[in-house]
Formats: sequence, C-alpha cells, structure tokens
Amino acid sequence: MITIAGAGVAGLASAYELASRGAEVTLYETGADPADNPCSWYAGGMLAPWCEGESAAPEVVRLGIGAKAWWRQFTKVEDRGTLVLTPPRDRAELTRFARRTTNHRLIEAAELAQLEPALAGRFAQALFFEDEAHLDPRQALIDLSKAVQALGVEIRYGTPAPAHVDVDCRGMAAPLPGLRPVRGEMALIEAPEVEITRTLRLLHPRIPVYLVPRGKGIYMIGATMIESSSWRQITLRSLLELLGACFALHPALGEASVIETGTGLRPAFADNMPRLTQLGQTTHVNGLYRHGYLLAPALAQQLAAQFFQETADADHRERTSA
Repeated sequence: MITIAGAGVAGLASAYELASRGAEVTLYETGADPADNPCSWYAGGMLAPWCEGESAAPEVVRLGIGAKAWWRQFTKVEDRGTLVLTPPRDRAELTRFARRTTNHRLIEAAELAQLEPALAGRFAQALFFEDEAHLDPRQALIDLSKAVQALGVEIRYGTPAPAHVDVDCRGMAAPLPGLRPVRGEMALIEAPEVEITRTLRLLHPRIPVYLVPRGKGIYMIGATMIESSSWRQITLRSLLELLGACFALHPALGEASVIETGTGLRPAFADNMPRLTQLGQTTHVNGLYRHGYLLAPALAQQLAAQFFQETADADHRERTSA
C-alpha cells in the first residue's frame, strides 16, 4: 500500500503512475472535491514547454515535451499551438522572446489572420509555437480523478492525511524546507462575440498576459507572479492590468463579462525547478511553480520509477541474502 497526501494535479498524477504499475494506492485530500485545490483549479492549463523556455531552465522544456500525449489519455487536449504577440511599440520584446526560445516560426499578418480571424489587422507579426497545446484544467482534474479511481485508487476526500505518508504532494502545505509561495491571480471572462481558439501570450514590459480559450466564449486570463503568501482575493491593480492587457488583444474584449476571479499560491524552490525530495520515509513531489499541468506527468513518472526500482532492489537483496 502506498499512501499519498494531496489530490491536486501532482498527487493525482503520482497516483496514476503508481497504480498503473500495479501498486495499491490510497490518496488523502482535506478538501471536499477537486475544486478545493486552488493551484490546480485556477491553473491556466497551458502545455507550452517551448514558450516556458523563455524564462525557465532547459530541463523544464525537456520534461514538459511529453505532457501533451500524457494528458490526452484522460481528457480533451486542444492541440492548436500558442501565438506570442506584442503591440507595435514593443516589437523588440518579440525579438527577445524568439532568441530565448525554440521550436517556433515567425508569421506575418496574413497568416495570423488565417489562424485567428479575430486578430486580423491587429498585429503585424507573431511567433507561432505550433506543437504546443492547452487543456481545461478543471475538466482535466476531474477526468484524471476518474482515471485513477478506475485503477482502484481510493481517494479519501475530506480526510486529513495521517502523520506518515509515503508521498507528499500538498504544495505549500507540505513541511518542506526551502519552499516559497508565488502568488498567482487570474480571471475568467465571457466574450461570446470574440472567437479565439489558441492560447495567446501578449508580451508586455510590466505584466505579460496569457489568454486561454475554455470554449463557448469563456477565456481564462492570467497570471501574476507575486512573491507573497497572501490568500486574499485578487487585487484591484492586478485585475486592472490583466483586463487592460486583454483589451489590447482585441477591443471587443472590453465588453466581456468578468465571471470569476481566483488566486493560488504556487509552491516553488529558489531555482523554480520541481524535484523529488526524500525526508525520512516520505518522498515529496513539490516545487512545480507555474508548471503544474506541464510537469506533473514527468515528476510522477520519476516517482514511480524510483519506487519500483527500490522495490526491485529490495527483492534482489532478499533473494541474494537467502
């Protein structure tokens, strides 16, 4: 029996990888349902390893490349790529972004209009990361929960984890040295008159913004990165900046309805890289920063490989000693 604390994206991915290898797994979650995991519930859901390479270590790109295929096992993945845009006055930002990333191509206004007609005439150029994708993180979390339960995993919602667990995936709630919170704020808007089908990243000197389609005229916009441990609701300044940048993407978004806002505290180490950390008999899967849906599959696979290698080593030692 393997016990896991936390049923957010990291805990569920870990449970899936362990159970799919034959382990008996029990998952403990203090929240009543998947919506009680703010970081996982309010995530952007971008599977965009090459874009993340602009500011993240090369290891993030390498680990994230397989996420799209992994998630496609359980949930709908919108395999439509990412468009990176800048206002005309910030054209240098697009050049800088291009230099720091790979697996993209520069497209001109005509092709941009073909890909996203709503953006016709608005931007002269864009970077197109054709191999990237996005998903609805809320639906993905629900679908992954069903997938792990189908493998026999017991998810005990509304149940604190025991004092000792084999795997701890509780994010900022984990007793892990060196972990810091990075506050993220987001908003969901409804704009049925604007049809955008791909993730858009608008480069901006103050606050780069992304817009992720959720279907039926719903878009997620985010997200701030603030070194703060505050769980309070989104600040007025952050919301104004997010909405202002959104309006810069398309004027019709100025008529959108703000239907939800949310905040989460992303767990991060000093280098913003996730890792498996062994403390006593517990393995911590943590530090996913802003890469939860992108990197949880790879970290869960590393965890499962570690557990089953240890089991194989123990079996070998037992046979040898006998």
